Amino acid sequence: DMQITDIKFRHVEQAGKLKALVSVTFDGILAVHDIKIIDGHDRLFLAMPSRRMPDGRFRDIAHPVGHTLRDKLEQQVLDAYRASFLQ
Repeated sequence: DMQITDIKFRHVEQAGKLKALVSVTFDGILAVHDIKIIDGHDRLFLAMPSRRMPDGRFRDIAHPVGHTLRDKLEQQVLDAYRASFLQ
């Protein structure tokens, strides 16, 4: 089971829907950059790094496969964000 070993907030905004850009390290050996914290209508959520395709849609570059790691990632990143910036 992969463990999140580091969470770094690289850019934090006060206004707008994009609240932060985050880099997350897994097991001390794999880093994923440009994870976005987005202010949705009713909650904060994570958007994984993505690229715009020729047809205009966005496609994730890297993302958790399955709900277990996705839920763990979102919980830990949002908990760290709230503890650091929403006091």
